[in-house]
Amino acid sequence: MSDVAAESCTAIGAVNNEFQSYPVREVSLGPITVQRALPLRGRRLIGPWCFLDRFGPLSFTDGTPMDVAPHPHMGLQTVTWLLDGELVHHDSLLSEGNLRPGEVNVMTSGHAIAHAERTPARNTGRLSGVQLWTALPDADRHRSASFQHVVDVPRLESGGGVAQVFSGSLGGLESPAEHFSPVVGADLHVYARHSLNLPLERSHEHAVLVLSGDCTLEGQPLASGMFYYLGTQRTDLTASSSKGARVLLIGGMPFSETILMWWNFVARTPDEIRQARDDWEAHRRFGEVPAYMGPRLSAPPLARLAQPNPVS
Repeated sequence: MSDVAAESCTAIGAVNNEFQSYPVREVSLGPITVQRALPLRGRRLIGPWCFLDRFGPLSFTDGTPMDVAPHPHMGLQTVTWLLDGELVHHDSLLSEGNLRPGEVNVMTSGHAIAHAERTPARNTGRLSGVQLWTALPDADRHRSASFQHVVDVPRLESGGGVAQVFSGSLGGLESPAEHFSPVVGADLHVYARHSLNLPLERSHEHAVLVLSGDCTLEGQPLASGMFYYLGTQRTDLTASSSKGARVLLIGGMPFSETILMWWNFVARTPDEIRQARDDWEAHRRFGEVPAYMGPRLSAPPLARLAQPNPVS
């Protein structure tokens, strides 16, 4: 019996359109509390998307509320999209990504990388955004690590609003960020007293999360703090708002592989997770983040009943 408390994540792969709601859960991430929408009990994957944290909106007058010390990743991509404020990314490749609203940071961990994220000392005193992960397919999960900072993402506009496509493709527009599975990640701005209609890829499964404002989908009001799974077989989506809203849309081809998630690792076997943890604790493989002034995070114990708690 394995002593690794990893979560097994398998695509349920709906064959019809659905409308299922799941409450998000609150998780402490250093000094701030985030809303975690993936993974959830009963819903582990949306396409290859395996992790979703909503942080903020937050206002502050001093300090750096987002301060995640160096930590390792393997087998995944991190996608960080800001609605407000600033974040700075540093990693063991010596990359630096100063992130502002309308830009996206995409880090491909591949076999191994370490990074840190924090609010820079010079800031607006605001913070709001999302971080997501995609599981890398088996054919790509051992590749070399890389980092992209994209300053301009495509915008799909209509009379009812605009969609900023920060990951994958939507309506014929494609983000310049590199991805390894068919996906979509978009920030939908629905104008007040309008409806925004968008095309969807029928073979993909999709989900939405209200980021701000009020939104109605298929005649049903969407509640704050709820994550909505829409299934597959949809050719379009129409979102309406009375006062204006921002809604996160994610989706992708149902992922055909079963993955194991533990802490910040996406793997296929408990032995891979055990080795990755040993390597991080022994300062092997993942490298250091010299731009971060301070100690790095230690890996949690592998106790079988321990709850994995990823950091971004």
